[in-house]
Amino acid sequence: MSGRTQARACPERTCVGCRERAAKNDLLRIVAVGDECVPDPRGTLPGRGAYVHPAVVCLDQAVRRRAFPRALRSTGALDTAELRTAVAVQAEATPYDTERHG
Repeated sequence: MSGRTQARACPERTCVGCRERAAKNDLLRIVAVGDECVPDPRGTLPGRGAYVHPAVVCLDQAVRRRAFPRALRSTGALDTAELRTAVAVQAEATPYDTERHG
């Protein structure tokens, strides 16, 4: 016996909105395409990624704190209109703990 467990460690990321750590699978990856923030649910788009809970509350906090340009190392402001729509649709499909984030 080597003492290792069979369960693999789940990678964690920090939400750029609420700054809480969570499992990578529970967060939505965001990438910059041009001057726009685009959701990357499969995690396959190239480039630097930022993670946010799939909740409008966390998205609003990230936009207010200007976290996306900083996390994605963008020189200018990034458009988040399409991202807001995608997050709102995903938030309706998957319930999220709003007691802790709103």
